[in-house]
Amino acid sequence: MFEKSLFRSVAVLAVLTLLMTAAQADLIPYTITVGDPGNAGELSGEGAGGAGPDRTCGAVDYVYDIGQHEVTNAEYTAFLNAVDPNGMNPHDLYNSEMGSGHGGISFNSGGAAGSKYSARDGRGNKPVDWVSFWDACRFANWLHNGQGGGDTETGAYTLTPDGIANNTVTRNAGWRWAVTSEDEWYKAAYYDGGSAVYYDYPTGSNTMPTGEAPPGTDDTNGSVNCLRSVHELTDVGAYTYKPSDSPYGTFDQGGNVWEWNESILVYDTVSNRLVRGYSFRVTLGHLQAAYRNISYTPDTEGDATGFRVVYIPEPGSFVLLLTGAVAGLIWWRRQDKQ
Repeated sequence: MFEKSLFRSVAVLAVLTLLMTAAQADLIPYTITVGDPGNAGELSGEGAGGAGPDRTCGAVDYVYDIGQHEVTNAEYTAFLNAVDPNGMNPHDLYNSEMGSGHGGISFNSGGAAGSKYSARDGRGNKPVDWVSFWDACRFANWLHNGQGGGDTETGAYTLTPDGIANNTVTRNAGWRWAVTSEDEWYKAAYYDGGSAVYYDYPTGSNTMPTGEAPPGTDDTNGSVNCLRSVHELTDVGAYTYKPSDSPYGTFDQGGNVWEWNESILVYDTVSNRLVRGYSFRVTLGHLQAAYRNISYTPDTEGDATGFRVVYIPEPGSFVLLLTGAVAGLIWWRRQDKQ
């Protein structure tokens, strides 16, 4: 009787854990899979801000998931309320500019613990802005550590005062969630695995897309939020008129907000981090794959700068857990029939 009860408990626990693991992967943000591991990179042009000579971009030797959209105000609000329930803002994760203008998050000091931050009306599905590279790292650490009250200082990145001051923080081995590397970002934006080619624009086209309001009208080269065509951030994924997404199905890798990448680059003797993706303010020419902006220090926060994350599942653990759960349930059912 004891063994039967034990096996029942193990089977139930395995199933519940499996469901919780699957749910967490899809909780925030929504990701899509970028396959075709081991693809060759391509020479990407000199770019902007003294980016130097051509470099090879886009080669990634593993399968990964990437945020289909930029991280939104609603998602970042959930993060703030979880890691800063009392509104003390110890790591400067919240910039007061988020509460006005193009920002999308309000702060109420009198709100209940865990509810002091809220997405502004109509802005929950717009990309979060006024975030530094370090804010993005802490968000990734939180996801890596299981969300909830998860630690923000260790995980995908080990954030120390010296590492931040010297801009030497890099991704740790064993990461699960992270800020996009340049190669991960570039491949998701420009590479077509089916034909093994890179496009010049993140809409699956070698011809400039159209800057216009969503959902767009250009059914040949796609539509994007840039060139001050909207004068405002748009909801993520709002350009649903094909082909405004990349070959893998990501949205807004051209226009809306600049997106932090991990790359450490020196510009005018200052150690900076790369941003890609271009914002709603820039010209259409900046949407090209060759354009790299290395002029942002990692503590920069602005109303047109956000980020996107990547995710690596644990297929071995997932399969093992699923196999154990199924075996346990089969055993359970057989015992109940005896």
